[in-house]
Amino acid sequence: MNLDFSEDQHLLGDQLRRFLGDHCPAEAVRAIADGSKPYDRALYAGLADLGALGAAIPDRYGGAGLGQLELCIVAQELGRALAPAPVSSSIYLAANFLLLAGDEEQKMRLLPSLANGQTIGTLALVERAGAVYAGAIETVARGERISGTKLTVPDGHAADFAVVVARDAAHPGPDSCSLYLVDLEATGVVREPVQTIDPTRSYSRLTLEHAPAEALGARGQAWTYIEQVYDRAAVLLAFEQVGGAERTLEMARDYALERIAFGRPIGSFQALKHMMADMYVAATLARSNAYYGAWALSTGDDELPVAAATARLSASQAFLECAKNNIQVHGGMGFTWESPCHLYYRRANALSLSLGPHVFWQDLLIERLRARAAKSSTQEDRP
Repeated sequence: MNLDFSEDQHLLGDQLRRFLGDHCPAEAVRAIADGSKPYDRALYAGLADLGALGAAIPDRYGGAGLGQLELCIVAQELGRALAPAPVSSSIYLAANFLLLAGDEEQKMRLLPSLANGQTIGTLALVERAGAVYAGAIETVARGERISGTKLTVPDGHAADFAVVVARDAAHPGPDSCSLYLVDLEATGVVREPVQTIDPTRSYSRLTLEHAPAEALGARGQAWTYIEQVYDRAAVLLAFEQVGGAERTLEMARDYALERIAFGRPIGSFQALKHMMADMYVAATLARSNAYYGAWALSTGDDELPVAAATARLSASQAFLECAKNNIQVHGGMGFTWESPCHLYYRRANALSLSLGPHVFWQDLLIERLRARAAKSSTQEDRP
């Protein structure tokens, strides 16, 4: 079994790396962090022109029609470059919700503009910090109007529409949550900026007061769709985190080789050797788990739920460890605002909370492993 990418896929990664090297240097990332713009519009348009945004969107909906493996490569390069662009919100989340739950008219109307970067989508789910479950949803939909408040909506100020999770007032009960499309420029929608640890990405508090809403997917099936989209997005975000982890490891290595202290490179000191060896092990393990997730995602294998949670946990830990230790290797300089080290550390912390906190995915992995074990045991007991 070959778990590596193909030659063409590696060429795609090389092309993206060169493009991001030219159009997303550290100065461009810092400009978004220090400025008022929610994202780098020129960069996002360039990614659309390359076909990166539509990599996994079928060509009949205006995408490149490549596949999930190609989108994983895109994600990894975006993570390396700390790209200040709403790709995760618009492509990993909004586009996948449309592909899974949208009818043909919704797909034809929205997916082409997502693929060409003219429209940006996002997901409005969380209403309580860290709460990713149906009981935490208080937003209510009454007919074609929706009211409620969503916290920390990713890229909320950049998005044109949101996939909103709300309770259906006409069908109360535990399975009443449904998905709705909401135009964020419509009346009854208020967006307020939210300060987070990562200033290179925008987050918003979204308040809806009888805002117009359009049903998306089957009624009462919100969490079925959320589980499927979260598994897909978990693999893609894992690749972003792997890209960031590998880049911070490279930064630490390069600095340790060039920085001289007491007449020798600091990389020759045992303490830093051990630290960077731990970083390498964490990044390598995360890459292996991300590849496992990519295989399950691209083949539609039943292992995807376990593979996605495994990749998510492993990549989050690796990026956090590598970003933190990169600052340590850089010493006092690493703690300064002028150094790019803290931007990776901020992104590592922000991504570790995307799609739910660490404990959410940890519990989910345990639950899924138990279910798999129970299923295997049942099959073995059959005559």
